[in-house]
Amino acid sequence: MPQFVPDENVDCPCGEALQTREHILCDCPRYQPHRHILSDASRDLSLPEILGTKKGIEALNEFLEKSGAFTKTGTPRTTPSLPNPEDEPDVSPDESEDEEDE
Repeated sequence: MPQFVPDENVDCPCGEALQTREHILCDCPRYQPHRHILSDASRDLSLPEILGTKKGIEALNEFLEKSGAFTKTGTPRTTPSLPNPEDEPDVSPDESEDEEDE
C-alpha cells in the first residue's frame, strides 16, 4: 500500500519536525498566547474533549479565529471591511456621460 507523502514541508516554523494538530493545539510555542482559550474548555488540553464536546468546539473556533492556527501564514484571518459610501468619489454628471459615450 503506498504511503502518503505530502507535497509541502510539514515542519513547524517553531522547529518541531512534524506539525500535527496535537502539536499546534497543545505544544507549539507560537500559539501559547491563545492556548488559554482551549484550556478553559479542557484543563489538560485533551483532544477528544476539545474536538468532541460543544464547549470544546466553541473554544476551538475562538482559538482558531484569534490565533491564526492552521492557516498558511500562521496569522489570524482578517475580515475585509466594507467600503464606506461616504468615501466614494463624487462623480459629476459631465464625467458620467463621458464614460457612457466610450
